[in-house]
Amino acid sequence: MKTQFSPSANDRGTSVSGTVRFLLLALLVPATIALAASQPTQTQLEALAKRVGTMYWVAAVNNRTPAFHAAPAANAPSLSAGDNESFEIVELTRQKDKEAYYKVKFESGKVGYIRPEVFVEELNLTILTVDPLAGEKKKAAAAAEEERKRVQWIRSQPWSAAVKEVAIKRIPVPGLTAAEVKVVLGNPARITKGSGLRGSEELWHYADGAVLTFHNRLLNRVDLSGRKEP
Repeated sequence: MKTQFSPSANDRGTSVSGTVRFLLLALLVPATIALAASQPTQTQLEALAKRVGTMYWVAAVNNRTPAFHAAPAANAPSLSAGDNESFEIVELTRQKDKEAYYKVKFESGKVGYIRPEVFVEELNLTILTVDPLAGEKKKAAAAAEEERKRVQWIRSQPWSAAVKEVAIKRIPVPGLTAAEVKVVLGNPARITKGSGLRGSEELWHYADGAVLTFHNRLLNRVDLSGRKEP
């Protein structure tokens, strides 16, 4: 006959106690790891601080923008950021035994806070390292400079004040040369040429519907009746 082993009460208690300790340890280890993860090391803090002084831009994705806070706390009120609004990371702030936050200053002057890990998650998605409107701004700046030069040139001409005033508004007057009209109004979309009793004739057609008639390279007639409103 085989003898069956039956654990004593003490043995069973020891086994149960060991199981409980094992389960508690299994529960506590992830919590300890998570706690440690929320406490960045000095090396990690130094790496995070390298972004201080750098400019970034907000880019809304499906009407969603990064989650900024009004104060360096998870329960602080949220702070909205406008689409295409720029901001600078001005500080990596961290109170004792508290989570780290980037302190940012927006172009509007308002100040916000964002967790570094949230910042990294949003980087290249709703947070960009380059201005998404840089191309458009460059074109606008170039156009503004061209307009400044155009107006400056018109004011320097020996024309009457009335002629200068309308020329600035892109309305040429008869008597101007073809070269002067190009400065005042720009190049035409197309030119049709012909001849008449008064010599060579050109019709300059503009994209907005304006038609200018030239005789011997001098502006003779300005027809703005077909001009479209901008």
